[in-house]
Amino acid sequence: MTFKTDDAQSPETPETRAPQARPASHDSANPPALLDFMMQGWAPAPRELPAPITHAEAFRARRRTLSAAFPGEALVVPTGHEKVRANDTHYRFRPGTDFYYLTGNMEPDCVLVMLPEGDGHRDVLFVEPNPGRSDATFFTDRVKGELWVGPRLGVMQSQARYGVDEARGLPELADALLGLGTRYRVLRGMSDLVDLAVAGDRAQRERDDGLATFLSEMRLVKDAQELEELQTVVEATHRGFEDVIARLAVARSEREVEGVFNLRARVEGNDVGYGTIAASGAHACVLHWTRNDGPLRPDELLLLDAGVEGHSLYTADITRTLPIGGQFTPAQREIYDLVHAAQAAAFAEVRPGNDFMAPNRAAMRVLAQGLERLGILPTTADEALADDKQLYKRYTLHNVSHMLGLDVHDCAKARQEVYKYGPLQPGMVLTVEPGLYFQTDDLTVPERYRGIGVRIEDDVVVTEDAYRNLSAAIPSTAEDVEAWMAEVWARS
Repeated sequence: MTFKTDDAQSPETPETRAPQARPASHDSANPPALLDFMMQGWAPAPRELPAPITHAEAFRARRRTLSAAFPGEALVVPTGHEKVRANDTHYRFRPGTDFYYLTGNMEPDCVLVMLPEGDGHRDVLFVEPNPGRSDATFFTDRVKGELWVGPRLGVMQSQARYGVDEARGLPELADALLGLGTRYRVLRGMSDLVDLAVAGDRAQRERDDGLATFLSEMRLVKDAQELEELQTVVEATHRGFEDVIARLAVARSEREVEGVFNLRARVEGNDVGYGTIAASGAHACVLHWTRNDGPLRPDELLLLDAGVEGHSLYTADITRTLPIGGQFTPAQREIYDLVHAAQAAAFAEVRPGNDFMAPNRAAMRVLAQGLERLGILPTTADEALADDKQLYKRYTLHNVSHMLGLDVHDCAKARQEVYKYGPLQPGMVLTVEPGLYFQTDDLTVPERYRGIGVRIEDDVVVTEDAYRNLSAAIPSTAEDVEAWMAEVWARS
């Protein structure tokens, strides 16, 4: 395949200038005199190329690992596009996880194409060209124009910045996809444009699925740099929780909790890693409560499940259940202590060689025994735990762990035998998050417990002989939580 060279900074004359973009329905058209005036009097674009991104060699090493797994096959990994929020406004763009993992590039629309070359691949990164002030779209295009949304890096600049073998302009992508040959794999579901351009039969889709699976399994074990990024966002999340606690002294609604935490996420990171769950009272019994529109009452609990996503896109995922008034009631304390004991049992099973479900089995046994002791289960704990019954799930619903990394539910396309039923390995990062949730209308539950929801969640990395709790500094026992809240309020 032969491609033309696209110099992102090459000048254009008025005769070759691209036409102005169509104005929005509420904007005026630009008259020729304004177009001519806007195209003059700008300082020359800088000629120096940007420095490589931090950890450029780590991104290159990942591409080489991927290359070795698929010799002789072209590989296509898009990042995706901005998504419409309403009419012509978009959600803030977040790059596709696999694309970012391989490149470190944050821009929308880009596509990594790895073309077979010799014993490996040639990495070609397709990016939006930056025409500078040589094209009227820099001020007329609301979607990509530099004066509307900021500059794109450009072609040559992207090659230097991301350390790829070659960068090309996105206008060349269609021809490149047509020339892939017969042996290729595409990461599907990220770009309709790419999916439509590279159609495939059922056998091709199965090959494509193999690429997605391999990328997920690559990410199961984190390297030292990834663990450092995760520790950083856990510490930022800790500060976000303290922001929330300080606000609880005067806050009236779950929405205030969400806003306070999300401010920390934007100040210290890229964003939140997922929709913040700020669930007070009975809302805590809804596992993924993100409406966050309820009131805060001093005698109730606040279940806060939140995580800062860092500038490198790695995210924390922490849950603490806080007594809004600063002290647990006796009934709340009973349930909290039971969940905390279940988490301790799960921690004890996090070690290399144990299967991924071992922590879950340990936690569920403690929860079931506690439910029996509290008179909630209609049978014995052993019977409730039987695979053909699992009656305890009425009060807990979810398992205690998932992988964590660039995605909050990381590595989701890995094979079950490697992930869910596979052995834990050093470098894997997972959550440990047992919970109990007693619905207000559940007549199997004593009235004093109804409406109580408790979850305690930490992020751990598997080490050579056990685990390390990345979030151990965030208080978790009932006594420590009460003392923590009192200390934050005292200094606020």
